[in-house]
Amino acid sequence: MRSIERRYRKIAKKNPIWSSHTCFARAIAGQRFSREAIHFWFNKLVDKDDYAKKEKKQVLAYLETL
Repeated sequence: MRSIERRYRKIAKKNPIWSSHTCFARAIAGQRFSREAIHFWFNKLVDKDDYAKKEKKQVLAYLETL
């Protein structure tokens, strides 16, 4: 079973200077995760300081295309 959290933690550990948003995008890229899974784990893993609150919908829409 694929795990967004496991992939995210592995990427974040290897790249400590990357933002949480970048690590999350890399973790889901090309993996065909469901929209619900992306939204759930985005809220759990990505720091709120890594994106503008008013742009959250656009950020999530972009992440869904990865």
